[in-house]
This record gives sequence, structure tokens and C-alpha cells, in this order.
Amino acid sequence: MSSSRILVVEDRESLRRMLDRALSGEGHVVETAASGEEALGLLAERQYDLVLTDLKLPGQSGIDVLRESRKLNPGLPVVVLTAYGTVHTAVEAMKEGAVDFLEKPVEIDDLFRLVEGVVGETPAEDSFSVAGGPTIVGGHPTVRTALRLLERVARTESTVLLTGESGTGKELFARALHALSPRSDGPFVAVNCAAIPETLMENELFGHEKGAFTGAHRRQPGRFEVAKGGTLLMDEIGELPLAVQAKVLRVLEERTFERVGGSQTHRADVRLVAATNRNLAAMAEAGGFREDLFYRLEVFPIELPALRDRASDIPLLAQYLLERIAERQKSGRRQLTDGALELLASHPWPGNVRQLANVLERAMIVGDGPRLGAAELRPLISALGGGSDRQHICEALTQAEGDKRQAAGILGISYRTLQRRIKDYDLGGFPEYRK
Repeated sequence: MSSSRILVVEDRESLRRMLDRALSGEGHVVETAASGEEALGLLAERQYDLVLTDLKLPGQSGIDVLRESRKLNPGLPVVVLTAYGTVHTAVEAMKEGAVDFLEKPVEIDDLFRLVEGVVGETPAEDSFSVAGGPTIVGGHPTVRTALRLLERVARTESTVLLTGESGTGKELFARALHALSPRSDGPFVAVNCAAIPETLMENELFGHEKGAFTGAHRRQPGRFEVAKGGTLLMDEIGELPLAVQAKVLRVLEERTFERVGGSQTHRADVRLVAATNRNLAAMAEAGGFREDLFYRLEVFPIELPALRDRASDIPLLAQYLLERIAERQKSGRRQLTDGALELLASHPWPGNVRQLANVLERAMIVGDGPRLGAAELRPLISALGGGSDRQHICEALTQAEGDKRQAAGILGISYRTLQRRIKDYDLGGFPEYRK
């Protein structure tokens, strides 16, 4: 383990001394503070390689220490200590800029691994992959924070809630989580709640018995059974009908369910990952989503950043996507020019990575030669528009000649999401919205 200067902020004397002894024994130079105020004074006077701070401190809190650390030295890594069972608070601290968290009671081996990972000489990676899982491209701090959270929760059985706009890669993260988990040998099953009619949702999730309804000629398992021993991703869970929400809540609370038309109780041996582009807390407050289910889902939330909030990743991501598109189309590899990369990085991408991939695929089809420049991309990006969300939808609908499914593809959002936004913006049907 390499030697570093570490500030330990902990009000409990016994734990403060233990952390001091453990880290000093590994060759680190350790200074300690018993309060937030004392820590802030030390931070103003000296340089550190790492700050290890409790979140709950007398007076100035650990969050105050975190914020001041980032203000004085934006590159200074801060790890927060949190009591067992308050992981949600630690996640919020990571959104404020903490690089990681450590639960109490502190295990020394975990402490050493975490410190070595944070202050070691390993450079930041610009992509993440795991055997059996997808590659996630991005070196932006918001992406690295989401990946660190993913790695921490993957080895547990906790329910995970992935939030973020459409096209930010929630299914990629869910697949990576599954690949990192003890359930990786089991199946990964994804269900898009926005793509299934309400009348079929219960049957899709829980299956049915023979004779349960007209046309039910044989028993059919639902997604919870198909995913046995593995992971079930419920994408766009905000679209789940209230009646079915109650049944999903029961699965989370009791780990049991019945098939439609059946009385036998079955055990649900799955790890549930939920994903949404909607504000479930606001929906719960308005009565559109069960509050008790929301709290069950939000055990460990991970927010995925919009592409416009990590524009520095766009050049790397665009080239990666272009290579994957070339492999899929069995065509020659293309290279993006500097001008093309600059143009891509300057666009807000309301449909996020999915929309970027759609534009690149169209550019591959219409472009000639081994290099794609700004000239080939500019008309495709201009067709997306650069104004408000309403304008983007109008332009996509016009481009798709009223075909809403095609327009949803252009925007990089789901058909159900597009329908909702058309209603919200009072766009009506083709061709009225052209006005």
C-alpha cells in the first residue's frame, strides 16, 4: 500500500484511535479531528491525499467537511463513514462528491482495500466491463460514482432503483449489476412495463394457470418465475398499474406470488432491479404510485447522468458506438474527425446515448469513405433541433411523418413516454402539431 497523508474525522475517540493506528501501521501519515470545525481548520492549513469523515458529527457535519474539502481542493478524494442501515445517506453524500463510503462497524480489510483503491496509483478508467456483462463507456466523475455504487451493491441482495432520463443506459447498468452479483450464473430477465398493455401486465409478471381465461390452453410462467435464481429488471416501473403495484409489493415483502387463475403460492427467488425516468417520489405524493412500494424500491438508488451533463465523454462514447455499429452492420470501420467530435459534444442530446447511437447509425448508412466528418453529421443533428423538449418532439414527429413509434426511435425515448409527452404538450395528432 502506498504512503499518503490522510485526515480522519471522527467524534468517537475509540474509533478515531483505531483508524489512526490501522492506517499509520500501513505507512500512512495520519492526522485526526474530533469535530467538523477542527477538520475545517486543518483543511484550510494543510494538504491531504484523502479525507475519511464520519457523516454524523457534532456541530459542522460530515457533509460540511465534504463540501469544504471539494471547495478547497476539488480533486481531493473524500470517503464517508456511515452507520449500518443508513446507506441512503451515504449515496446522497456521493452525489455531493464523495468518492465512496464505508459502513460501520469498520472492517479493517475493507478499510485497507478502499484506501488503496482511492489513493493508489491506478489511473481513472474510461470504460468499465465485467465478464458476462456489457461495456459501459465513460470517465466522467458522475459515471464513476454510479459505477462505484453499482459495484458496492452488486454483491448484496438489495433491491436497486436506477433513475435517469430515457437513453442513459439503465439496462446496461442492470446487466452489469447482474454480472457482478452472486446470481450471475442465473438468468437476467428484463420487462418493459411501458410496452405491455395494462390488462396483460399481471399475466406477464406472474404467469397463469391452464384455463385461467379464454385462450389459456396451458400453464405459462411469468417473468418472476423465468428469472428464478437470477435478476429481474422492471424497466419504466413508473408505468406499472396501481393494481399490479400491490402484487409487486407483496413479492418484495413476502417473496411469494400466485399465478393468474391459481391458488398455489410460489416463491419468488429473484433479485429485483427497477428503473424509471419518472419522479416516483412526486408520483407517490400525487397518488399515482404506491408510497409503500416506492420505499421498498428505493433501498439503494443509483442516478445515471444525462449525456449533456457528461459532455466530455461524448467523443470516446461516439467512437465506441461507431465501432459497435460497424460490427453489427458488418461494414468497414469508420473514424470520426475532430470536427465531427466537436459537433457531437456541443449538442444537448435530449434522447441521450440512445439518440446519439441512432444519429451515428444513420451517418454510417448515408456517409461514404473511412471518415465521418461534421458535414455528414450536421444535417442529421439539425433535424433533431436544438430548442425545447416540445420542439424536439414536433420535429421528430414531422420527420417521421406522424409515425409515433418511429418518432420515439428518433428521440431515443419509449413509445409510452412519447405518448405521455404529446398529451402533456397538447400536440394532438398529425398534422395538427406542425402548426
